[in-house]
Amino acid sequence: QVQLVESGGGGPVQAGGSLRLSCAASGRAVSNYAMGWFRHAPGKEREFVSAISGDGTGTHYADSVKGRFTISRDNARNTVYLQMINLKPEDTAVYFCAVSIYSLYTIGFARENTYDNWGQGTQVTVSS
Repeated sequence: QVQLVESGGGGPVQAGGSLRLSCAASGRAVSNYAMGWFRHAPGKEREFVSAISGDGTGTHYADSVKGRFTISRDNARNTVYLQMINLKPEDTAVYFCAVSIYSLYTIGFARENTYDNWGQGTQVTVSS
């Protein structure tokens, strides 16, 4: 029954800029569940970006974003964040958040089928 709503995208940002995405969950608490961020660029398959454990102590990143993106969560607000710095044009995509309720996050954190509920996405556009 959990619903996820992403925000923080919208208008274009210049390469080298920063942006913070938020994913607000409603309907149930997600503090017991791992959360992930994926992105879908035009003409490409959806790809893993980052994931975080339920208690926030475990994080994972795609190689393409390591050192630039930081995932975090505030379970009191039932929200997960993706802080992005030094943005590149290749970061342009629709960014989706998702929650893992039934699958084993510790093994399959980068797999789409690990996640059970998805948000509608928020557009990130990075100009050259």
